[in-house]
Amino acid sequence: MRVAFLGLGSNLGDRRAHLRAALRGLAADPAIAVERRSSVYESKPVGLTAQPDFLNMVVAIETTHAPHALLAVCLGIEARLGRERRERWGPRVIDLDILAYDNLSLNDERLVLPHPRMHERGFVLTPLLEIAPDLRVNGVSVRELAARVGTAGLGRPTPLDDSAPPPPPAASAP
Repeated sequence: MRVAFLGLGSNLGDRRAHLRAALRGLAADPAIAVERRSSVYESKPVGLTAQPDFLNMVVAIETTHAPHALLAVCLGIEARLGRERRERWGPRVIDLDILAYDNLSLNDERLVLPHPRMHERGFVLTPLLEIAPDLRVNGVSVRELAARVGTAGLGRPTPLDDSAPPPPPAASAP
């Protein structure tokens, strides 16, 4: 089994329901086991800012899928949930990004690993900090990257299931 980290986001419709449906889609794949999931964070959009705020979270999975096959699974889940790709950084029902896949570095026309912009995005690093603070991205720990980027523009962490208590705040990096 390989370990991968996926970023999930939604800013249209019932955002929490879309995140839950994406998690169900991942869990339904026999080659994927969702091992850990972060809290949910509300964040401002990046790039195209005239759109609703996002809900974001990160999950750790174990998978036997190769990276491109995992990408195909993620794109299939997006399509089944109604994702339409109209404009870059535009609003979306659901977004699933492969952030990291084991220690693999990959750069081809379909997939870049680790994700090329994750090191600059608090809405990725803060939830990733909850579940994998010591994960190294291009030689730097998530703990250090998250400290550099900070949490500006992020709402407080909430559980995906509103009936569960929120997690304690992530420990800050020294």
